[in-house]
Amino acid sequence: MKRVVGIFVAASFWVSAPAFAQGMAGMDHGSMPGMKMRAAKPAAKPRKPVAPGPKAKPIKRVTRAPGKPLAPNPPPASEMSRMDNSTMPGMDMSGDKPNTTPPPMAGMVMDHGTMSDVSKSGTDLPAGNAPAPAPPTDHYATRIFPAADIDRSHRQMMNESGAQTFGFVMFNLAEYQPRRGRDGFRWDGEGWYGGDINRLTIKTEGEGRFGEGTEEAEVQALYSRAIDPYFNAQVGVRQDLGRGARRTYATVGFEGLAPYWFEVEGALFLSDKGDVLGRLEGYYDQRLTQRLILQPRVELNLAAQDVPTSRIGAGLSTAEVGLRLRYEIKRQFAPYVGVSWERKVGQTGRYARADGENPTSAGLVAGIRFWF
Repeated sequence: MKRVVGIFVAASFWVSAPAFAQGMAGMDHGSMPGMKMRAAKPAAKPRKPVAPGPKAKPIKRVTRAPGKPLAPNPPPASEMSRMDNSTMPGMDMSGDKPNTTPPPMAGMVMDHGTMSDVSKSGTDLPAGNAPAPAPPTDHYATRIFPAADIDRSHRQMMNESGAQTFGFVMFNLAEYQPRRGRDGFRWDGEGWYGGDINRLTIKTEGEGRFGEGTEEAEVQALYSRAIDPYFNAQVGVRQDLGRGARRTYATVGFEGLAPYWFEVEGALFLSDKGDVLGRLEGYYDQRLTQRLILQPRVELNLAAQDVPTSRIGAGLSTAEVGLRLRYEIKRQFAPYVGVSWERKVGQTGRYARADGENPTSAGLVAGIRFWF
């Protein structure tokens, strides 16, 4: 019975299928919501047949290991079998393992024991002992410009690089010294004119009391020559002035900048009477700010013998220590205040007591340090 019903349903579906297809063909799809049909595209024109060209050769892929140049493609296996490996250097295939040691190049001997480590460079390399190369004796400009123009330019360059002459004057001390009703004054200055190597130097220093005039003073005229970048050797004459004996001295000395920025100066004096004196002084500028500078200063005077006419005793005659604080309104102009202590030692002190003077003096000072 089930089999008869299935045959009946299949026959009914087969009969109604053409009618359902005709009804779908007569429907207006444009009036159905959401069923807008696109217009059919025209059929594409058939392409013309292309004549077959020559067959392209396959591209051979070339591989390269990192850091190595491109290697050519190996020959085909058929050619490899016909190659005579016995004639190729380093390709002796007779043994079990190939000979990988390359043959030595003609005219070149390899000594691996003397080869330097290529990983070292610069300061890692050991110091050599090869002589320095000779300095060049010609310039490229000589190939273009006349020799006279080159010589003139060279002289001008040397003049601008150190052969100029100029001058300088500085008074490190120009001060007022109050001394309990016997106020005094003091100066210490130096000036020079010349170049970097040779100079004419004038030095002067002295002291006195207001109302009494100058007590001690001296002037030195020296030839100064640079002996290294920091020190000058000096030779010349010294002339004493003031109320004491006015003697003339031959002078030999030095001045310069010692390590740690100490300004030092020393001299020996031989008078026209055979007296030998010596002096050593120095000072240091301790910068507290860009304009405030503290300057300690020491001066020692010595004598090889007693000089009664100049009231100087043998040995260490006088010692002075000072401390001055200055403010640089400009680098060239700086007022200062400070303290100064001085003592006449030994026979010099006894000369001072005999003259009614105190061999020790101390007090405040005020002055101006300037240069131009």
